[in-house]
Amino acid sequence: MSGVQGTGGTGLRRRLARALAGGGPRLPDAPVPGLTLATAKGLTVRLGRRTVLDGVDLGVAAGEVLALVGPNGAGKSTLLAALAADLPPAEGEVTIEGRPAHAWRAPELALRRAVLPQISTLAFPFTVAEVVRMGRAPWARTPAREEDDAAVAEAMEDAEVVAFHDRPFAALSGGERARVALARVLAQRAPLLLLDEPTAALDLRHQELVLRVCRERAARGPGVVVVLHDLGLAAAWADRAAVLDGGRIAAEGPPDGVLTEELLSAVYQHPVEVLPHPRTGARLVVPRRPGRPAP
Repeated sequence: MSGVQGTGGTGLRRRLARALAGGGPRLPDAPVPGLTLATAKGLTVRLGRRTVLDGVDLGVAAGEVLALVGPNGAGKSTLLAALAADLPPAEGEVTIEGRPAHAWRAPELALRRAVLPQISTLAFPFTVAEVVRMGRAPWARTPAREEDDAAVAEAMEDAEVVAFHDRPFAALSGGERARVALARVLAQRAPLLLLDEPTAALDLRHQELVLRVCRERAARGPGVVVVLHDLGLAAAWADRAAVLDGGRIAAEGPPDGVLTEELLSAVYQHPVEVLPHPRTGARLVVPRRPGRPAP
């Protein structure tokens, strides 16, 4: 992985502040590990007549990877969209940097959170490199544009898409598109990364790659919220896990304390086993299956 650091140092931030002092977008603060970046308080979201989230309280801090897990329809993607301020709450509030999400102007919001949706489609024949560079759009007309080339190069290296940088995005496989979309989000260098099922189309190697990149980004200061279906990945890579069930949070905390056999079996309505790895002792989460009959 590339060792290039996140958006700017003190000198660059001072130049940004001076350049935008005359009514430009308010710039995000450098993420300080442990500082809360976004919160949901009493969050209720309704889609049509259906209540998808019901009274959710959750926060994400700088420097951590927070995994959202739960069965289909539990509200994971809706919660991610609400944290991104892409879905208005029916009740409750979402704050970003301590300020109501709706109070941020769109350019300011784009500097604070980067969002990876489940599906990425483009109607025009952009190349991979052009798609990744789109992640730098929020920093246009600011001194941070000086970092565009470095940010794009780092993101493409981290997502392992350099080898096909000049290929049309539309000509890629599903897994390749998923990694390019991730690279675009990484290039944005926002303090908060919101990733919706980033491993869904990926093979085993690239699933591990994505979560390793999440951990490395969090180690630099940003907070990462990632929706996962693979409970093993959540157990292995997340600092915290929030288990959603029926639009509510059934449990939240460190994976070792949250991803238990009793809770997961009840939430998923299927027997689940949580076992120590025979060599490392790491937590393994697997569905319980009947044994094969003896030959």
